[in-house]
Amino acid sequence: MTLVSAAGGARRPRAGDRAARTLIAELARHNGPKTGLLVGVDAGSATLAQVSKALLPGDTLTVVPAESTAVRALRDHVEAQGRWVADRVRVVETLAEADAADVVVVGEPLTGTAEEARATIEGLAKYLAEGGVLCASAGITGGAAAELDRQGALFGVGVDVVVRNVPPLRVHRLRFTPADATQATRVSPAYRPSSVPVTRGMHIDSNGVAAAGIALGIAALARAARPKSRLWLIPALAAAPVAAFFRDPERDVPEDESAVVAASDGKVLSVERLRDERLGPDEFLRIAVFLSVLDVHVNRAPVAGKVVDYFVTDGGFAAAMKPDAEHNVAAYTLLDTAHGRVAVAQRTGLIARRIVQRAPAGALLAKGERFGLIRFGSRTDVYLPAGAAEPLVAPGDRVLGGATVIARWTTTGSAE
Repeated sequence: MTLVSAAGGARRPRAGDRAARTLIAELARHNGPKTGLLVGVDAGSATLAQVSKALLPGDTLTVVPAESTAVRALRDHVEAQGRWVADRVRVVETLAEADAADVVVVGEPLTGTAEEARATIEGLAKYLAEGGVLCASAGITGGAAAELDRQGALFGVGVDVVVRNVPPLRVHRLRFTPADATQATRVSPAYRPSSVPVTRGMHIDSNGVAAAGIALGIAALARAARPKSRLWLIPALAAAPVAAFFRDPERDVPEDESAVVAASDGKVLSVERLRDERLGPDEFLRIAVFLSVLDVHVNRAPVAGKVVDYFVTDGGFAAAMKPDAEHNVAAYTLLDTAHGRVAVAQRTGLIARRIVQRAPAGALLAKGERFGLIRFGSRTDVYLPAGAAEPLVAPGDRVLGGATVIARWTTTGSAE
């Protein structure tokens, strides 16, 4: 099997710091001892540098050099990083010397034909532990990119586009064997490059950056077309509030294992026990939250769990705070947890017509982890197994996504 080569200098795409951080995000989010396998890197690899920073006590990492890299040189580089890294990193000459790992990372972008990329992926998949994840990247176009997209459609548990890389890269996370839902309780919220940092505690979702860019583009065109008119000021001034709508603040997620957190910011509309035919015959405790246009619209997982299904139901676009919103267009994300099936419904509203969901079936979500957003006024409903949880909020209460405890498990589960 041919691994990624670091030879060729500028002729071959490389993963910069942001892309490297995205590539190793799956490994970095695992709390507790885990094993990693990093292939196709040299001493100057940003991916190797990022994964070295992410190592925790009990972790082990096996590194397979790129074809053009001398093993001795790479071992010397690892030794130079200090005892903390050297004690946890083993450099081998060939992939055949590596053991199965929880996470396998291809350190540099895949290039070449679709067939070559497929052979690389199939060869590396043999080194994944049960439920493990393969992380690989490629450019936006080309044979390797097309093959990674195909693999992602079949086995993908997450994909991120890293625009701030030369060239831009699409990073895929692939899982070929099922993961147990209990693993979700042992991971932290994943790093996502889809949010652009503004301050240490505040990001702007990529949707907001794009929307603000469009507004400024319209302003530029309007000014060029009619230089004497001040109409261009309207889209120009709208760019900042549009970007602010997509703000994505950092949140401190409660560590209490029995806590269920809000899936979004907003005001609690209702707390009730009911059956929803879209979710089968079981009874649920449903907590509905209305989001005004002033609320943060990034949605977060209320509990740790494994995404087992995602579907969209047709309907209308009634105002989200009205009872008729029950029949609005909605996206349902279903999670398997130790306490039973949990669902989050992202409902559209009178103005909201676009739902973004970034967690495909098979993905593991940590409690409080971002998994999507709804554009403009909307509503999120959290469905918990009736009898397994008690509500801690009431209609009219204000909640913060990922931070406010809206319910508490009353049963003991093996995962939470």
